[in-house]
Amino acid sequence: MVQYSAIRLDASFAALSDATRRGVLEQLGRGEASITTLAERFDMTLTGMRKHVSVLEQAGLVVTEKVGRVRTCRLSPARLEEEAAWIERYRRRWELRFEALDEVVEELKQREGQNVREE
Repeated sequence: MVQYSAIRLDASFAALSDATRRGVLEQLGRGEASITTLAERFDMTLTGMRKHVSVLEQAGLVVTEKVGRVRTCRLSPARLEEEAAWIERYRRRWELRFEALDEVVEELKQREGQNVREE
């Protein structure tokens, strides 16, 4: 894995570790919103919401644009594609391991059944 990807994944998962930031992403999934709107929605100060949005922006999950006095937030075009791909690789590894374990368990059950019949 390229160093940039590891750094990006670390930033993304750190950003996603906070419930408010996950909520912001969910809200922005419905459409763009100003920081003021997000702050009101999550019952927090503008400064607090700016900090959350900044973390999401640094992780590449959110893009902001300032028009006049309003800073509008929207999901990044790349969204969570790299993160989802990383999770999928590990999910598939575990799936293969569980399938192999199922085969071993099934084989042991069959052997046990044969031993019981022979006795």
